[in-house]
Amino acid sequence: MTGNQLKTVRADYDRLATEYARRLFRELEDKPLDRELLTRFASAVKGRCTSCDMGCGPGQVTRFLRDAGADVFGLDLSPQMIAQARELNPDIEFREGDMLSLDLDDGALAGITAFYAIVNIAPDSIHRAFHEMYRVLQPGGSCCSRSMSATR
Repeated sequence: MTGNQLKTVRADYDRLATEYARRLFRELEDKPLDRELLTRFASAVKGRCTSCDMGCGPGQVTRFLRDAGADVFGLDLSPQMIAQARELNPDIEFREGDMLSLDLDDGALAGITAFYAIVNIAPDSIHRAFHEMYRVLQPGGSCCSRSMSATR
């Protein structure tokens, strides 16, 4: 993913952040499969060190995980998404960050969620994103991801 592509994705989400948060913050209420996956994930990481919800948007997954007992923070590329997440979840930590270059120590995380978070990563950068996730995940750590299906 080039620097220009990254800037475009960030700018697009910054521009849409308020409306995105309004429409999606309560989306898990209508997604029983997602809630079940997240409940299992929270159970797997509960009592371990911190986990990260990557591409957290307005923080709906981060909130669900926190409410389920996980020690979690949210990470997003978009400063405006982070602002929305902080406003909607003032008791949870949110950080600006890039999945392609994580500002985290090796093995720092007990778990990673990335719900619908890799859809904007260019195909030639997916390996790099997963390499970064693997780098910061503890041995035996947990991952949970969902993405939209696409056909060519």
